Amino acid sequence: MSVRRLAEASLQPASFAFNKENAAAVQQWIAKYPKGREQSAIIPLLMIAQEQEGWVTKAAIETISDMLGMPRIRGLEVATFYTQYQLNPVGTRAHIQVCGTTPCMLRGSEALMDVCRSKIHHDQFHTNDKGTLSWEEVECLGACVNAPMVMIFKDTFEDLTPERLAEIIDLYDAGKGAEVKPGPQNGRHGSEPAGGLKTLTSEKAILKSTRDKEAKAAAKAAKDAAAAAPAAAPATPTPAPVAAAPATAAPSAPAPAKLAAVDTAKTAPAKAAAAKPAKPSLDDKNRPAGIEKPAAVDDLKLISGVGPKIEGTLHSLGIYTFAQVASWKKAEREWVDGYLSFHGRIDRDDWVKQAKALAKGGVAEYIRVFGKKPV
Repeated sequence: MSVRRLAEASLQPASFAFNKENAAAVQQWIAKYPKGREQSAIIPLLMIAQEQEGWVTKAAIETISDMLGMPRIRGLEVATFYTQYQLNPVGTRAHIQVCGTTPCMLRGSEALMDVCRSKIHHDQFHTNDKGTLSWEEVECLGACVNAPMVMIFKDTFEDLTPERLAEIIDLYDAGKGAEVKPGPQNGRHGSEPAGGLKTLTSEKAILKSTRDKEAKAAAKAAKDAAAAAPAAAPATPTPAPVAAAPATAAPSAPAPAKLAAVDTAKTAPAKAAAAKPAKPSLDDKNRPAGIEKPAAVDDLKLISGVGPKIEGTLHSLGIYTFAQVASWKKAEREWVDGYLSFHGRIDRDDWVKQAKALAKGGVAEYIRVFGKKPV
C-alpha cells in the first residue's frame, strides 16, 4: 500500500463541524453501537465528513475522534489506512477513480488514465486549474466483466472507451454530470455478453424456464416428503367370536401394500445387479499380457492414480513394470479400465505417458516431462 499522508497545512481548514442534517445522521450512527463501543462508528462518520466537505481534513479527523472519546492518533490511523478516504482536496464537480487492476488494464485502463492526464492534471491527486476535477488510479472496483471502468463519487461507469470518458469528463466539468447515466456505456445491460444474449432471449422463454424449474422443484419436494413420511401401520383386525366363524372360512389375503413391499425387496437386489456392469473376462483377448514376477519390481504407485490396492490388483494380473504399462494399446487400456471399474480414468490420468517417462529415466525424467514430482 502506498504511503498516505494528510494534505499540507496550507490546505487545511482551521476547524470542522457537521451541518445540521449530518449532525443528526451522526447521532443515529453512534446509537447503533453498544455503550462503550461508540468508537466503532469512526468509519461511517469519516465518510459523512467526506461527503460534506469533499475530502477528509485534519480538523474533521480530530473533531470526530473527540466526539467518540478516542485518541486522535487512532482516528488518524483509520483515515490514513483506508483508501476510500480522500486526504487531499478533490475536484468540486468530479473526482474520477480509474480502476487499474489486471482485467481493466488488459481492456485499456491505461488509455483512460491518459485521458485524465490530458484533461485534468498530469499527476494524480491534483485538481485542474479551476479546481473542478481531479483523478486517481485505484484497485478493483468490482465490475471486471465490464472492464474498463471508472467511479465518480458513488456511481460507476463501465465498458468505457477513451472517447466516451472524455465526453463524461466534459459533462461533469460543465456541471452536467447528472445527465450521464451510470453503468455500461456501450449499450449492453448489466453484465450480459458483450455480443448480446445467446440464450433466453425472450421474456416468454424466460418465464417458461422459470415455471419448469418451479414445477420440478415442487415435484421433487412432494416426492421427498412422501418418502420421508412413516408408512401407515396395518390395522389389527378384531377377532370374531369363535361360534360365529364358519368352519370353512378361507384365510384372509395379505394386504396389497405389504405384498408390494415384499416384491420390491425381492426385486431390488436383482435390479441393482443388472445395473452394475460386469467385469471383463480374464480370458479376453484384449487383456494385457502378464509376466512372472521379476526380481526387481517397479513402484507402480509412482503413477498418478495408482495406490497400494490398485498396485496389488495389477500384480495379480502379472503387471509389474512401467514398461508393461507404457506399451498398452487402446484396447488393452479399455480392458484394464473396465476391470478396475475406473470409467475412463486411465486415459484421463494418462498412465501410458507417465509410465513411459518413469521407464525411461525414473523420477528425474518424470519431473522433466510433467514439471512436478510423482504424486
